[in-house]
Amino acid sequence: MATAAASKLALRSTTGTYDHVFFSAMAILMAITVFVGFAPSYYLSAFGDRPMVTIGGLPFTPLIHLHGVLFTAFVVLFVVQTTLVASHRVAVHRQLGIAGGLVAVVMTLVGTTTGITAVARGSVPPELKPVILAGSLFEMLLFAIFVGAALWLRANTAAHKRLMLLAYISIISAAVVRLPGVQSDLFGDDLALLFLLAGIVYDLVTQRRVHPAYLGGGALLVVSVPLPLMVSRTETWRAFAELLTR
Repeated sequence: MATAAASKLALRSTTGTYDHVFFSAMAILMAITVFVGFAPSYYLSAFGDRPMVTIGGLPFTPLIHLHGVLFTAFVVLFVVQTTLVASHRVAVHRQLGIAGGLVAVVMTLVGTTTGITAVARGSVPPELKPVILAGSLFEMLLFAIFVGAALWLRANTAAHKRLMLLAYISIISAAVVRLPGVQSDLFGDDLALLFLLAGIVYDLVTQRRVHPAYLGGGALLVVSVPLPLMVSRTETWRAFAELLTR
């Protein structure tokens, strides 16, 4: 019996070490993805001679800058938080998590407002307004759901870390579609799901099963790809989008 208990403790220790490496690596890889994706249009554009403009050619507004600062803060926080856990500074991780929760709340509000405002300003062609707006709002809804669930289940370490990763994946498609060679790819949004696939494969390799957070949350992410397009084709949504962006 003592031997079985010792084996379980050893397995948990090994799995914990693997988790530290995996989630830290994912945080760094996703941060690089965000930087490379937004470097030409945001992070490095301030050092050029040309004015900072959106993909639609419109000048940046204070709201867009606030959006950029908040989402960048989330990326940095994700790296810091995974590093703190990997270095066994869990107490600091939990304290910083309070600030992270507040950032996520403001991100949801600002991200939703930015999406509506961008469409209203004419950043996209009129015929794409319904689908772009649906995609933007659904993305922020998923982000809020995942972060809220992660905070609610913060005592469940395995679920918490996976839900936070899902929250990150739900908003990274904007960076993925801006990567070199992907900008004109119609399936660019689908590439963001590769991060989800990495999490699932990691679970299968290390635990021989997929965590329930990936099953439910992953299903939502997969559905989030075609759902905005389907919803945007309805007359009800088109009327709502027109009213919301008028």
